Amino acid sequence: MIADVQRVLDRTVAAELAPGMVAEVRDGDRSWFGSAGVSDTATGRERRQDERFRIGSASKAFTATVVLKLVAEGRLSLDDTLDKHLPGLFDGSAYEPGRITIRQLLNQTSGLYAYSNDEKFFAKGVGAEWFQHRDDAYTPEQLVRIALAHPPVDEPGRRFGYSNTNYVLAAMIVERVTGRTFDQELVRNVSRPLRLTGTSLPVADPGIAGPHPVHYSTLFSADPKPEIHDATRMNQSFAWAAGGVISTTTDLNQFFAALFGGHVLPAELLREMLTTVPTEGWIPGTRYGLGVFEQELPCGATVWGNGGATYGSWCYSMGARDGGHRLTAQVNGDWAPLSVFDDVLAAEFC
Repeated sequence: MIADVQRVLDRTVAAELAPGMVAEVRDGDRSWFGSAGVSDTATGRERRQDERFRIGSASKAFTATVVLKLVAEGRLSLDDTLDKHLPGLFDGSAYEPGRITIRQLLNQTSGLYAYSNDEKFFAKGVGAEWFQHRDDAYTPEQLVRIALAHPPVDEPGRRFGYSNTNYVLAAMIVERVTGRTFDQELVRNVSRPLRLTGTSLPVADPGIAGPHPVHYSTLFSADPKPEIHDATRMNQSFAWAAGGVISTTTDLNQFFAALFGGHVLPAELLREMLTTVPTEGWIPGTRYGLGVFEQELPCGATVWGNGGATYGSWCYSMGARDGGHRLTAQVNGDWAPLSVFDDVLAAEFC
């Protein structure tokens, strides 16, 4: 299996689908790290196991976990509606916060519009515009206001609809309930107890502290042979708790192993997290839970975890439902097809 995983890494880089690719496998007491390509095309620096990278929407698993920890403490209920914790926020909009629950935020069935789909917002992140706006800072309220300017995409609870707005609102509720910032609650509930020393959620720092690969991006260019840019430094407040976390392959494996292994949440809340809804029109073969999803591979094996993409970084962290067998892979470019992660998962789990 390990040889097959390494072949996927080598093949991905040889096909110029990424400057570099890494994968780390954890299976009981066995662990392995493999790499191909480089962290920096200018210097030829090789990829390293301790490198930190932006994990995109894999951040949602951390956010859902923080929310569920507060449920375990009796400070929230998954059936709480948004008007209870965020009064006045939806005034003047087409939304009914008394009908939208925290559970619907976490399983992406709230019907809330995704602010990232707003035409003006999206345009600021494409091509030359990205360089003009890479340091823009957004407050969570500003992101939500962008979404609320659009009508709902569906009735609350009716169907799955992927939206970063859901996770911005979930993190805002965490701050309202605790009186602390979301990143402080992430440290208290997840990073510190699990000793995730390479995991953080920067609030204003546009850089990546510690060793990291250059994050290479096409900046959403439609050109068949796009120019590649260094997108490592940027303010990710535009994604915040929905996609702004930085981590490592080791930390991601440790987090999901502990989470699915029952060492983070009470059993009844882990069952809630693993209760899934259909994801028609999203990633094939998947169902979505509370910040995590399950995926059936072509060979019939099912893996659990999350993945994410942002400028210059794609990652996938998936494995067995009991947490005992994990694989985390990352590429430091954003033009590879999703199939490279299907291939690396199949190499290990099929």
